[in-house]
Amino acid sequence: MEHIIWDREFECADRKKIKELQLERLRHTVQYCYDNVPHYRKKFSEIGLKPEHIKTLRDIEKIPFTTKEDFRANYPYDMFAVPMKEIVRLHGSSGTTGNPVVTGYTRHDLDMWTGLVSRVACAAGVVPDDIAQISFGYGLFTGGFGLHYGLERVGLSVIPVSSGNTKRQIKFMQDFGSTVLISTPSYAMYLGETAQEMGIDFKKLKLRLGLFGGEGHTKEMQKQIEKYLNITDTENYGLTEVIGPGFSGECYIQNGMHIADDEFISEVIDPETGEVLPMGEKGELVVTSLTKEGVPILRYRTKDITRLMDEPCKCGRTTTRMEKVSGRTDDMLVIRGVNVFPSQIEGVLLGMDDVAPHYEIVLTTEKHLDRIEVKVEVADAELLTSYSALENLREKIANNIYSILNMHVKVTLAEPHTLKRFEGKARRVTDMRSQ
Repeated sequence: MEHIIWDREFECADRKKIKELQLERLRHTVQYCYDNVPHYRKKFSEIGLKPEHIKTLRDIEKIPFTTKEDFRANYPYDMFAVPMKEIVRLHGSSGTTGNPVVTGYTRHDLDMWTGLVSRVACAAGVVPDDIAQISFGYGLFTGGFGLHYGLERVGLSVIPVSSGNTKRQIKFMQDFGSTVLISTPSYAMYLGETAQEMGIDFKKLKLRLGLFGGEGHTKEMQKQIEKYLNITDTENYGLTEVIGPGFSGECYIQNGMHIADDEFISEVIDPETGEVLPMGEKGELVVTSLTKEGVPILRYRTKDITRLMDEPCKCGRTTTRMEKVSGRTDDMLVIRGVNVFPSQIEGVLLGMDDVAPHYEIVLTTEKHLDRIEVKVEVADAELLTSYSALENLREKIANNIYSILNMHVKVTLAEPHTLKRFEGKARRVTDMRSQ
């Protein structure tokens, strides 16, 4: 199948020309933010920074960071750079831990966003003949609408199923001939499991490609989804504060997510010191928008841990790529002085044949010491009839986790279909330490 490069001018541009464009757009955006967003003008004034001080791309390091707390402190509209009459759509986070993050889009922003999603979709391997089933929720969450308009622009037929009602989702895949699935990776796993229970073989469906986002997933989970659903699994990445899906996405080579360098500047910093790290080193991703009108953003700390790569990809694109997110600074668990990311445990579990891709990490305190319990379903209920087989599996999981974390954890094996499933973002960690 021929792979489409949606915007060859920028996706395959000479790196020197991209950096020149980035500097030109950065200087414009800094002045635009200073003139139109009181938050940024105040931040600049506090350190004596003026827009004219930004003369090179390296000078971006002089600009203060923006955080999620800044959005919440300026809720709902004080991060906006234009009056509401120019905002044609609002999106936002759920706000489960305080005021939601709210962002707004001008007509230019929506057009730009749609184009970026088209790029990501084509990089993944969609073609105009495809039929895309969107199993993201539609609403303030950016995923549903973001993918919807980008896929339509490429020319796909879009089925806006939204999330939930899993058996109905599978019926639509059968009846409508869906070839592309849009969802969170955890919901894709649940769809595959439900189809098995219904006696439906995905090899007999037309589904061939998945564009998954809303949460990260490890290489091990990617392989499981491909096996379950008989598809090619690609991941895309975005944040409400930055734009939504479209910031970056995996191509069919599956070796990092291509970033829209003409629309964003990406940095990786040491999350403790804020120091910018060299290309290729792992740290926290920081993003600056270059042409957004509604809510421009300067040096946003994403809290996502990744690394950047700038060598050209085999697909022909020259854009910077980011590795799969290996964790979040706010998801990092500090257990007896050891930094633990849930994705490390997921990588171990999903790399084993005898366990299902459903697990829960439970944190407790015992005699003033933090403890980790890992609950995971066995893949085959027959294992439950053999005590020795269960003990061998439990010991093998515990040893594999110890080899990664250098820490002993309690492993509990659960019966198939007993742990919680997720239609949206998966919540794998239950923290009971305060209890």
